Amino acid sequence: MLCRNQTARATIARGSALEMEIRRGKFRRSIFLDTLQDSDIQKKIDHEIRMRDGACKLLAACSQRDQALEASKNLLTCNARIMAYMSELQRMKEAQVMQRVARRSSESGPLDDRLPCKGKVAISDLRIPLMWKDTEYFKNKGELHRCAVFCLLQLGGEIFDTDMVMVDRTLTDICFENTVIFNEASPGFELRVELYSCCSEDDCSAGSTPRKLASKLSSSLGRTAGKKMRAAMDPGACSPISNGGGATLLLPVSSVPGPKYHLLAHTALSLAHVQDSFRTHDLTIAANEDCSFWVPLYGSVCCRLASQPKCMTQQVMSGRLKVKHGNDSQSCTNVYGVLKGTHLFCYHQQQDMDTNVDPAITIGINKETRIRAAERDPHSKAQSICISNQYGGEEVTHTLLTETRDDTQHWMEAFWQHFYDMSQWKHCCEDLMKIDLPSPKKLAPLTPKQGSLYHEMGFNMDIFPAN
Repeated sequence: MLCRNQTARATIARGSALEMEIRRGKFRRSIFLDTLQDSDIQKKIDHEIRMRDGACKLLAACSQRDQALEASKNLLTCNARIMAYMSELQRMKEAQVMQRVARRSSESGPLDDRLPCKGKVAISDLRIPLMWKDTEYFKNKGELHRCAVFCLLQLGGEIFDTDMVMVDRTLTDICFENTVIFNEASPGFELRVELYSCCSEDDCSAGSTPRKLASKLSSSLGRTAGKKMRAAMDPGACSPISNGGGATLLLPVSSVPGPKYHLLAHTALSLAHVQDSFRTHDLTIAANEDCSFWVPLYGSVCCRLASQPKCMTQQVMSGRLKVKHGNDSQSCTNVYGVLKGTHLFCYHQQQDMDTNVDPAITIGINKETRIRAAERDPHSKAQSICISNQYGGEEVTHTLLTETRDDTQHWMEAFWQHFYDMSQWKHCCEDLMKIDLPSPKKLAPLTPKQGSLYHEMGFNMDIFPAN
């Protein structure tokens, strides 16, 4: 009896040691994966820094207005991505610390580390309605005000920008035709939509603003005083804006020359906003009509926000099964089962799945489905899983047979994970939403250079008599 107790204690000790070794192995593997992720994020940061440097050089060398606006947009996007990657890197560091703390406390009991699957989130058909005054839109009166606008879309560490759109009083809506897809979204995602604007009449050169100010002042002060004023405000060789003594003037000058975009409005979208249709969402306006980059917004944004959880598009579990007919344990059909989306597809053979052959049996899997592992059949070594659904007020049960207890455990674990994913992604797991692949970007046509100042100012040349 004593030998048996000693043997039992030794077996338990070996089992505990093996479990601790497995945990250590998982922890070391987790650290290794975290290190790889850190390295990938650092590479992304380095890439965006190089892109930002290139955008700065391009912006400084631009002489065309459209080129400068595009370069400034790229610069803002690069800066946003760098900040997002740095925040993601910080979150990963904090998660690693929390993981070490959890590892130390894991001896007190098992930890529930179940996580929901990732998924795709796509936003498309962005429309932002404008609210022009009657005199501006219908009567075409007032100063012709034009702005360059674009949207910055951020979900976690992924950031995308839309094409730039020129806006004036001839437009009733700002339309972005881009389809933007985020591939690694969690069900608790927050998609931030930011609308940026820049007055297209802002000059591109570093010293243009003080030169224009000096020109206006010189015309008001007279010829002699005007010359002194222009000399004082003329940029020096070293500083962007300096006077004759080399001291910097107290003017709001940025370190990078060129036009600047400003946040005009923003909103945040979540899983609750996902719907397989075109919807309207509230927009928070962050500027007013006194700003040079102001565009009269209606206060809403329209778009289509769709999602595809991976449990709806990818195989969750697959393998050999037997489908039992009635109560006869000997009457079974050998199938190859594939758990995907809202169904368990049962094919006669695995090759049928690859050749698009219709499954022999299709069993519904949804939030109302009940699944249980049945007791072992005394007349057979096979394990069984019972799947029950309600069809037309009647309960229909399918019984699946597996070869071993391990197979049953693997299938049951796949079902529980699948149900957990469905509970987190909610209505996104009722039907598979359609997501169109984004079309490749087209190069924007170059704006032809206008032959007269009157074209740039919006005047009609027909009102001037010919000589």
